[in-house]
Amino acid sequence: MNTIHNRQVINDVLVEQAKTDKDIVVLCSDSRGSASLSEYAKVHPQQFVETGIAEQNIVSIAAGLAACGKKAFVASPACFLSTRSMEQAKVDVAYSNTNVKLIGISGGVSYGALGMTHHSTNDIATLGSVPNMRVYFPSDRHQTKALFEQLLQDNKPAYIRVGRNPVEDVYTADNTPFEMDKATLVHDGNDITIIAAGEMVYPAQQAAIALAAQGIGCRVLDMYCVKPLDTAAVL
Repeated sequence: MNTIHNRQVINDVLVEQAKTDKDIVVLCSDSRGSASLSEYAKVHPQQFVETGIAEQNIVSIAAGLAACGKKAFVASPACFLSTRSMEQAKVDVAYSNTNVKLIGISGGVSYGALGMTHHSTNDIATLGSVPNMRVYFPSDRHQTKALFEQLLQDNKPAYIRVGRNPVEDVYTADNTPFEMDKATLVHDGNDITIIAAGEMVYPAQQAAIALAAQGIGCRVLDMYCVKPLDTAAVL
């Protein structure tokens, strides 16, 4: 069973890349602990900004840094990043196609007992409706690593949703087929197709295996790229 959650992988990638890329700046809204970015803040204090609980400000600050040539990564709970920061994400980031990556942590209902104030069931739909804003929902730690390594190489805005808890591996360190903005074929079959993203890819994979035992061929597509949607893979 995997015990490494996707937030930790994001920290590891950014810690390593920031050693040689001084343009990387990570911003948190009193969320470095819950975002698993405490190590990054300790290793790269000059490339870290703590805004406190100010989700609107943090996105505008990130947009300003990006306008000056920095690679800004904002990590904040998805429930607040997709609501309180909506105007800033739309106007300051997406409208100007600014290089800001918004990381929504603890997406969905993964905050559990903290209740409806911390649940984000609308973040993908809300931020996905904004022009120029790409939306990604990686399925496991290996895909998260591959995704962030690619995101560090481009200069366009994106929203990345990650859950709170570790998820089972869909891929392995040696076998993570990944192409930017292209769905990944997890399991092949000719009878039915399951399209999944994020934490639901592993259960879909297991369902396909169970169906195969009953003689039903199930194709599983990992649609981590919610926007832009890989329509060619669907068809």
